[in-house]
Amino acid sequence: MARLMARFDHYYETRPLLTMMVTNSILGGIADTCAQTLTSIRERAIRKPGGATEKDVLAKGIHQLDENIPLPKYKTDLIPPSYRLPPPFDFERLTRFMAWGFIMAPIQYKWFQLLSTTFPITKNTGTTQALKRVVADQLCFAPVGLGLFFSYLALTEGGGPKAVKRKMKQVYVPTLKANFMIWPLVQILNFRVIPLQFQLPFVSTIGIFWTCYISLANSATQA
Repeated sequence: MARLMARFDHYYETRPLLTMMVTNSILGGIADTCAQTLTSIRERAIRKPGGATEKDVLAKGIHQLDENIPLPKYKTDLIPPSYRLPPPFDFERLTRFMAWGFIMAPIQYKWFQLLSTTFPITKNTGTTQALKRVVADQLCFAPVGLGLFFSYLALTEGGGPKAVKRKMKQVYVPTLKANFMIWPLVQILNFRVIPLQFQLPFVSTIGIFWTCYISLANSATQA
């Protein structure tokens, strides 16, 4: 880990923006891979003769992950006939998530720089300034970022304006509510403790779990 951090520091000092873009892309790919794996577990359980049983605890937990965005109530027209194998890995979907991380990294990088200069943290005003950064981040960046993200997914999945509108209607508000429950605490720690060069990687690492949630919610709307 120490070697990895030292290598990251070296690349960040020489090419900060490119380093952030590659790091964000890789972490986005990891997140979607985890989400697709969870989906496979759930689908395999539900395809078994008789459906999921009490032994399929993980599959049931995934299925009930979000009561506000329920995963689809499967019927025969949504289930492929084979129950032996999970769904094939969707490399196009993986590419979409990695591309989003790559594209958004410069914007997030500049945003964190703006927050650090607008609300500088000192010994006497550390907590107050960190809270100001969190408020600005959650009220300004988070709603716009989520809107852009779901619009990007709808368009790259082959949809048009109607698909964007439908996806926003189905998942935007519930996901934004979940965002407000999770990210303020993460960002307080991020802005108060984490050095600037590690803030985006830290957010992206925590974002692996967050992106899993979003990916599952998005796949539910697709189904």
